[in-house]
Amino acid sequence: MTPKPPLTQNRWFRVGLYITVWTAIALAEAVSTHVAQMHFDKPVGWDLAFRRSFKEFYAFGVLAIGILWLGRRVRLEPGRVGRWLATHFVGALIFWPSYVCTVAWLEAGEISVQTGQVLTFEYLFRKFFASYFVWNTVMYWTVLMIQTGWHSYERYRQQQVQEAELQQQLVEARLDALRMQLNPHFLFNTLHTVSALIHENPDAAERVVARLSDLLRLSLDKSKEREVPLQQELSFLDLYLEIEQTRFADRLHVERKIEAGLQDALVPYLILQPIVENAIRHGIEQREEKGRLAITAQRRDGVLELTVSDNGDGLPEDTNAPPHEGIGLSNTRSRLRHLYGDNQKLELNRATGGGLEARITIPYRTRTGTA
Repeated sequence: MTPKPPLTQNRWFRVGLYITVWTAIALAEAVSTHVAQMHFDKPVGWDLAFRRSFKEFYAFGVLAIGILWLGRRVRLEPGRVGRWLATHFVGALIFWPSYVCTVAWLEAGEISVQTGQVLTFEYLFRKFFASYFVWNTVMYWTVLMIQTGWHSYERYRQQQVQEAELQQQLVEARLDALRMQLNPHFLFNTLHTVSALIHENPDAAERVVARLSDLLRLSLDKSKEREVPLQQELSFLDLYLEIEQTRFADRLHVERKIEAGLQDALVPYLILQPIVENAIRHGIEQREEKGRLAITAQRRDGVLELTVSDNGDGLPEDTNAPPHEGIGLSNTRSRLRHLYGDNQKLELNRATGGGLEARITIPYRTRTGTA
């Protein structure tokens, strides 16, 4: 569905606004004329004040369409200031007698308040020709400068929209590149699992291949949105964990603590799998005894915390240097930064009781907004 244009870009809205502006000016001038003449011997009545004011300013409004047309054709641009000034100087000279003729024609036949005589076109033309020169010139350039300022504002807004669209496209391209970077890495590790099982346990290897097929289909699905409900992300993670539990058998125990009501919380697509893979590869896989993997999700003060912890060796205790991060973790950091800017964290800490804890903190929101 094509989105509707903003209200200020609607043709009929602009027409209505244009008429409203000139009507307001005419009303103000009529009131001013009547009030200013109230204490004179021959005051200007309301009917005459409104009639003259609307004739003069509606005439200006109609002829000002020519100013706007010329202003669109010859705009103020760098390097063309002289051309712009010369063109509109000539335009102002043409507008002046055009307006005088129009007003004299509209007001011809009126009765003069001072003399009581019928005003003729010739008389009004001569009267207005000299007296309206300065007023016409000022009004011409006022209308032109307002239009020029509005065009500059519109160009600025268009540039902002274009820059935002380009930035969005850049973010999308980077996120796609990060996803494509993760896929070969994940595929390589999973195929290594298959090769280890194919001779020892063919049935298990067949199950792994089936789950691998499901995982690849989902991970390569470009129709997926950048964020998905947590429940959907956990379902994807279950496919990966089934593969790993097939390989580790009884050596891998998985605990899941998901706070009630968080199933609809939005999380980045495929955000947990590389974190869990990192915990298994660098924590649990190195242990001979049973490995424990805990996945938790909780909401605190408007943010969502996703935690993956293991009971592996954890961080070295004799150094403050940050741990080495492979493709999975560095990829995850980049995706979080592109999606949430500074409103996110990925922290690696020593887990309680030993091991490593990876904590992701992102804004909490759902499809229907934050709750």
